[in-house]
Amino acid sequence: MSQSRGKYDFYIGLVLAMSSSIFIGGSFILKKKGLLRLAKKGSMRAGQGGHAYLKEWLWWAGLLSMGAGEVANFAAYAFAPATLVTPLGALSVLVSAILSSYFLNEKLNLHGKIGCLLSILGSTVMVIHAPQEEEVETLQEMSQKLGDPGFVVFATLVIIVSLILIFVVGPRHGQTNILVYITICSVIGALSVSCVKGLGIAIKELFAGKPVLKHPLSWILLLGLIVCVSTQINYLNRALDIFNTSIVTPIYYVFFTTSVLTCSAILFKEWQHMAADDIIGTFSGFLTIIVGIFLLHAFKDVSFTLANLPVSLRKDERAVNGTLPNTYERFNHDEESSTCVSEIQSSENVSSRRNGNVSAF
Repeated sequence: MSQSRGKYDFYIGLVLAMSSSIFIGGSFILKKKGLLRLAKKGSMRAGQGGHAYLKEWLWWAGLLSMGAGEVANFAAYAFAPATLVTPLGALSVLVSAILSSYFLNEKLNLHGKIGCLLSILGSTVMVIHAPQEEEVETLQEMSQKLGDPGFVVFATLVIIVSLILIFVVGPRHGQTNILVYITICSVIGALSVSCVKGLGIAIKELFAGKPVLKHPLSWILLLGLIVCVSTQINYLNRALDIFNTSIVTPIYYVFFTTSVLTCSAILFKEWQHMAADDIIGTFSGFLTIIVGIFLLHAFKDVSFTLANLPVSLRKDERAVNGTLPNTYERFNHDEESSTCVSEIQSSENVSSRRNGNVSAF
């Protein structure tokens, strides 16, 4: 009965995590559209510290969409391990990339489509190999986990790094280096996931009739979640306002997921109860997602589609056969092409003809 219940909770968490990715992926587009409208009006941009976006309804629609996604994500953490829920955020990258190509005129080329496919495949592998057992069932157990020396050291380092990035590095390099604001969101996000996980357990106990509201940890987790999410929203807005959405989204995913997996390994120690093949499968799936996300944004400015493949193959084939000058002739002006054809008919000036074709370019 316990195993059946655990499997049921696993699939509930899986569905909630997938729906969360859809809402969050769409929220990036809505918020970006709102920020672009404000930029056209000449309002102070979020990247410069402005808060005019609070008067833009599109930004609020994006915030509501993100809120719905976070609620679904919140619930997913209550039913499934963080090792499963967090990597499925790759689906939000997929949704964001597809929608941005339609609504923000940010092109999605062949590399991006392959990247999206790899992200889905990697997510599938991670779902198959993810742990299906919960390691923390009660708020008291969560309290013991949070007091573990390893997690205390990790949380202290996260706070110190965040403060340095916010007050020292951010004002100097935040406008030019995309990693500054995204790193702030990601490392703070690791703590917010821990708070969400704890609150999810508290809510389950509340419905079970336990007096969790009298437990001080519930209120500490709620306060910590508010502070962490507020910080994430602020710096994610700055990153979206300054940099391209198709770059911000995938990089944020990689950094955020890495932070959460690290936090999960330290706090919940889910990896200790996984078989070796599941650990390898989980890491392989995560690396596949990273490769897919790299393809999604690294070649975004390269105009390359399936229609270009036959031309590329013909060029390679002719180069192998030693008829590379004919490939040049295809792209020359008609008058230059006819000149080259007439020259090819003479077998005495092969060297000079080839040099003439190269110089024409």
